[in-house]
Amino acid sequence: MHATDDHAEADRIMTVCNSCRYCEGLCAVFPAMELRRSFPDGDLDYLANLCHGCGACYYDCQFSPPHEFNVDVPRIFARLRARSYARYAWPGAFSFLFARNGRAVSAAAAIFVVLFLAGFALLDGPSFLAPHEGAGAFYALMPHAAMVAVFGVAFVAACAALGAGLAKFWRATAAGPQEPATSRLLRAVRDAAELRYLDGGGSGCMNEGEQPTDRRALFHHFTFYGFLLCFAATCVATLDHYTLGWEAPYPWYGIPVLLGTVGGVGLVVGPAGLLAAKLRRDPELREPDTLGMDMAFVAMLLLVGASGLALLFLRATAAMGPLLAIHLGLVLALFVTMPYGKFVHGLYRFAALVRYARETEPS
Repeated sequence: MHATDDHAEADRIMTVCNSCRYCEGLCAVFPAMELRRSFPDGDLDYLANLCHGCGACYYDCQFSPPHEFNVDVPRIFARLRARSYARYAWPGAFSFLFARNGRAVSAAAAIFVVLFLAGFALLDGPSFLAPHEGAGAFYALMPHAAMVAVFGVAFVAACAALGAGLAKFWRATAAGPQEPATSRLLRAVRDAAELRYLDGGGSGCMNEGEQPTDRRALFHHFTFYGFLLCFAATCVATLDHYTLGWEAPYPWYGIPVLLGTVGGVGLVVGPAGLLAAKLRRDPELREPDTLGMDMAFVAMLLLVGASGLALLFLRATAAMGPLLAIHLGLVLALFVTMPYGKFVHGLYRFAALVRYARETEPS
């Protein structure tokens, strides 16, 4: 027995695929599938998160719709992934946010931006719209201690929720107590960093037609590495503040600014490309139930990147106050909603890649 109808349907489809095996060279899903004769819910959640949604199997399959077997691996796995996010969320009381993620992310962004704008306007008065220059200019509007308290608590809470959810996912989907060897972890890191399984077996990702391309993989790379560079910029700025006593905003040639600029460009180019690709995606590959969550997360990253770049270029003008409030509101909304939106897909997919390396690499 399966927990949901989607798990039962995925079991049926995997049974058909396991008999055919025509798609075994496309990605990691089908070799992992071939190691099994039955498909309990944990294994189906694992396979669904191992799937990168490239769509190649849909076009290659002789049993895809309108065939009576109705084998549609990308769509059923998209549903299972969304269910797994809610199923393993922590605390479980917030799992409902995945089903209403578009509205939840939009509401959080709007509320926090308004709160920061109103708070700055009330507490700083006319100086809110006055130019601020030099070291410590940001803290003239919001004290450093207050900024650290608000964002530190939000970040730690998000990490705790993400870590607890990832632990639940690992326990439910990783068979046996065996710990992954270092070589397997490194292989999973390499596969994730390269987006190895978003290439449809080498020809490219399917999106808006039967001609494969690599554009989605390219935009994913812009987004992923842009996010990492922005995080690195924050870490370096923190070290500069506490070890060297340097206060933001930093000069143009400073390492935090250089990292943040390149990262911000990545968070604009990548999400913009992904949004465009999502809107052009073949309706046969699109899962309407997850569209809101997908779009909300990518749009949030785009807004964070764009507002950060705007703040960087206009920080010496009267626009600095409003732009800082908008950027901080968006970043706080991102932190608060991270454990209950599409951000978790990266963690669960990496865990699935670790398990795949553990299953397929000799011990």
